[in-house]
Amino acid sequence: MSKDEGRRTKDEGPTRDERAEALVAASEADTAAAGRALAARTASGSTILLYGDLGAGKTTFVRGLAEGFGIDPAEVSSPTFTIVQEYRGPQVTLQHVDLYRLTPREITDLALEDLMTPTTVMAIEWAERLPEAPAGPAIEVRLEHVEGGRRILVSPS
Repeated sequence: MSKDEGRRTKDEGPTRDERAEALVAASEADTAAAGRALAARTASGSTILLYGDLGAGKTTFVRGLAEGFGIDPAEVSSPTFTIVQEYRGPQVTLQHVDLYRLTPREITDLALEDLMTPTTVMAIEWAERLPEAPAGPAIEVRLEHVEGGRRILVSPS
């Protein structure tokens, strides 16, 4: 391997890590605020892939996302048992999906792609369970417990 192999040139643009945003949310309100901020720059037709342990704040983040889309955040609950919750906003329909209890076959049978429309944003909790990457633009949101709150890492997929 040459010494230049594997290095980027200035014209190649940022690497995935350089485009990632990280913050520490000290409270649930901070986590929801991060969701609102992401909604402001998320295009319809996008999928938001949420990763994190139980209690990491995925549903709280989606509440903020919903609020950013003009949806009452009080309507948002974890879809652990319903699998998919739909919230209609003035401009965007938010599909909130929880894959925690599903097998790969059950996830495929959901046909999530059929829920996407030009005015839909889909937020998928436990996205690591997806058997394949979603079609269209996707944003990864990783939430993890850290001292002082939660670390939230947002990056294009």
